[in-house]
This record gives sequence, C-alpha cells and structure tokens, in this order.
Amino acid sequence: MRTYALRRLVLFVPTLVGGSLLIFVLMRLVPGDIAEILVYQTGSEASAVQQKQIAQIRRELGLDRPVAVQYLAWLGDAVRGDFGFSYSQRRPVSEILAERFPRSMELAVLTLALAVAWSIPLGVVSAVRQNTWLDYVVRLVSVTGLSLPIFFTGVLILYLLVRLFGWLPPLEFVSFTVSPWENLKQLIWPALAQAYYISAPITRLTRSQLLEVIRQDYVRTARAKGLGERAIVYRHALSNSLLPVVTFVGWWGGRLLGGIVIVEIIFSVPGMGSALASAVSQRDYPAVQAMVFVMALVFLTLNLLVDLLYAWLDPRIKYA
Repeated sequence: MRTYALRRLVLFVPTLVGGSLLIFVLMRLVPGDIAEILVYQTGSEASAVQQKQIAQIRRELGLDRPVAVQYLAWLGDAVRGDFGFSYSQRRPVSEILAERFPRSMELAVLTLALAVAWSIPLGVVSAVRQNTWLDYVVRLVSVTGLSLPIFFTGVLILYLLVRLFGWLPPLEFVSFTVSPWENLKQLIWPALAQAYYISAPITRLTRSQLLEVIRQDYVRTARAKGLGERAIVYRHALSNSLLPVVTFVGWWGGRLLGGIVIVEIIFSVPGMGSALASAVSQRDYPAVQAMVFVMALVFLTLNLLVDLLYAWLDPRIKYA
C-alpha cells in the first residue's frame, strides 16, 4: 500500500505539469489575440497609437517571447501562487480564484452529496426488488435523468418555482459565511438540477454491480447461515459493489468544477465555470491557465483519494 501510494504521488506532479502544458499550448493555438481584443474592443479603426498599445500589452503579458520561455516563467510564478494579471477583469487572477473557487466548490460538494444520498439507496432498492414495480419506477427515473439535458432540467425547475409557487431564487449571490440560509436557497436548485443528471448513471451502476455481487457464492453461503437480508445486502454485498461507483463519483467530482457552467449561468451563480467560459471567449490567457490548472489539481487529487479508498472498501485488493 505504501509503495503504491508513493508511486501515485510521484506520478501526480508530472501529470499536473503535463496538463498545464497542454492548456498553455492550446490557448496559444486558438485564433485571436488578447492584446488586439483589448485595444480594438471599442470598435475603432487601426492606428499607429493602437499598434503601440498592442505591442505594450504583449510585452506586459510576455507574449512577445518564445512559447517555451513563457511557459517556464508562468509555471515558476504559479508554484509561488502568482497566476498573473487578468486583463479582461483588470485585477490579479489570484483574486478571481479566491472569489470564484469557493462558490463552485460549495456547489460541487452539495451536488455530489445530493446525488449520492439518493442514487445509491435507489440502486440498492432496484437491485433487491428486481423486476418489481419499484424496480421499474427507479429505472424509469434513471433513464429520464440520462435523457434530459441539464439546461432543460434547470429551466424546468425555475419555471415550476415561478409558476407554482410564485418564487424565484435570489439572483445576488450570498456567501455561506454571511447567511447560510440565503446561500442554500440559491445553491440548492442548481445542485438539484445537476444532481438529478449525475444520479441517474450512479443508480444504474449501483444496481448492475449489486445484482452481480448478490449472485456470488459467498452471498448464498451467508443466507444459508441464517444472516438477515439487510445485513447481507448492506454489510457484505454493497461494500463489494461500490468500487466502480466510487470511481465514477470521483471522476464526476473532478468534472464538476468546470462542468457546472450551464447551471451557474441559468441560476446566476458566479462560480468557476462561468468565469472560465468568459475568460476563454476573451482570450484571457492568465485567467484560463490558472483556472484549468486548479481544476486539474482538484481532479488529480480526487482520483488519488479514490485509488487509496479502494483498499478500505475491498481489503482483498493488493497493491504492487
């Protein structure tokens, strides 16, 4: 176990560096120039003064240097926590991260908690009551969750809130530390919309894995010994069925920071997803690179924790 954990930690750094290098190069291959966008955003025609302004901005951003030099300089600053200056928002990128990251992280954690809280029990019920009306209902709900786009679910929730209750979630974001209740009133609805979509495959995966496990010999032996059905399902079968589920949940946890842009826009949540979409459209290199770097860091950390969690869920796993 220690050898495996050490090996994963050693691979952690080059993987993170490789991801940052990939986005760094791709951003420079995208058509458009942040310097030209900033100078020409007023719509005026090109002039000698504007060309000097473009050259000055490119020097300040380091865009006049070779790409390799730019990357090494950015990576060195990023290690020290300095992600540069956002020209589109005209402030340090670290301030944007400090403002947006906690909001998206809170929404992601709430989404995963809701999805896991109802999807795993539903998957267990569907497997235990296989081919009954309860199983058919759970499978129908899961298929519906997979079929409906997230934006449709989000708009539908807003429509029902306004149509049935005459109430609209707060449009101005309130931090949890300022008012937990106001914060929850805004975040619970995008979390429900996203959780419904995520919970569908988790429910189906839990059901299929549990159906496979409860047909194993050791489960039949447990029944022959007179163990109760609840103890057999939850204490023996479920823990051995959760490895693929944990992998999927960990994968989705990493995706959520960048994948919740749709619900953030629909429900007016100023988080990482909406900030990243805006930065990409404006060719804001420092902001995009920093946000993707943080998302990659969270994604790799979650994958590392999931790998280490396997041994606790299934002691039969042996790490080389």
